[in-house]
Amino acid sequence: MSMLANIVGFSIFGLAARFGQLGIQKRNLFDNMAGHFIAMSIFGYGGYWAWRWDIKAAELIAKKKVEIAENQKLRVAKAEAIAERLMGEQSRTDS
Repeated sequence: MSMLANIVGFSIFGLAARFGQLGIQKRNLFDNMAGHFIAMSIFGYGGYWAWRWDIKAAELIAKKKVEIAENQKLRVAKAEAIAERLMGEQSRTDS
């Protein structure tokens, strides 16, 4: 998801939260527009950080996948070396 979509989505959620807050208090929804702006800004900033965390998490997951693939290759190589050694010992004892 793009950064702009994330920020706008969280900002709209902040506006909805502000409307819900004013609705519970039974106040006029369009009385104090600065409060709406503050709520949208705070939630938008949270959306920005959520987007940044999503990017960072994707990078961490990609690094971890590479590490796991390397470790798996090493384990397979070790297992093949052990199998070769055992097969060599078995062929010497069979002769």
